[in-house]
Amino acid sequence: MSVRIDLAQGILDDNDLIAMATSERLHSAHVLCVGLLSSPGAGKTTLLEATARAWSDPTRLGVIVGDVATEVDSARLRACRMPAVQINTASHGASCHLSAGPVAEALDAFDLPRLDVLFIENVGNLVCPVAFRLGEHYRSVLLSVTEGPDKPVKYPKAILDTDLAVITKADLCPHVDVPAAEVEQNVRRVRPDARVLTVSARGEPGVGAWLGWLDEMLAAMCCTK
Repeated sequence: MSVRIDLAQGILDDNDLIAMATSERLHSAHVLCVGLLSSPGAGKTTLLEATARAWSDPTRLGVIVGDVATEVDSARLRACRMPAVQINTASHGASCHLSAGPVAEALDAFDLPRLDVLFIENVGNLVCPVAFRLGEHYRSVLLSVTEGPDKPVKYPKAILDTDLAVITKADLCPHVDVPAAEVEQNVRRVRPDARVLTVSARGEPGVGAWLGWLDEMLAAMCCTK
């Protein structure tokens, strides 16, 4: 008789236990944790730069940046006065995603009582990162209009397993012939009740809706302290 051992499930179970401990640690420190998922080039770092510029004190926004290699993105965010820790997944088997263990270790580099929000900017990928919880309280998926309108239906779990869909680079809609409304329509084909925001970090409609969502999530967390 053969016995099937599901190694993948075991890995995910271990990962989820670490993620749960991270979530509880951050909640106890009154730090909101928001995960950012997207394909490469959708504008995660640019959105965080715009967030730092708009925040009253950007040193109260921390970020853990995941990339296979380099510190390019974390250097950009440090230039905006955001405390940033880089995780290069090439040091963890060249993974296409972050996992909960290195993220938990990265927390020790932050002065958590000084933070309002900690962002986790995952490796650019709409497949693998979805399966691995990292301790974030909320997850957002960024969908750039420059990628075309069909990413939500091609990668449905990225919509189903996140709390917010952010349509980015909306100022470029006239130049790429992709209406933001068409991207949103495809998001709602996958998940009719999805919460969707349309933003641009460099033009209209700006990042006001995104900042409003962060304020709302911070207020909700304060109510559960």
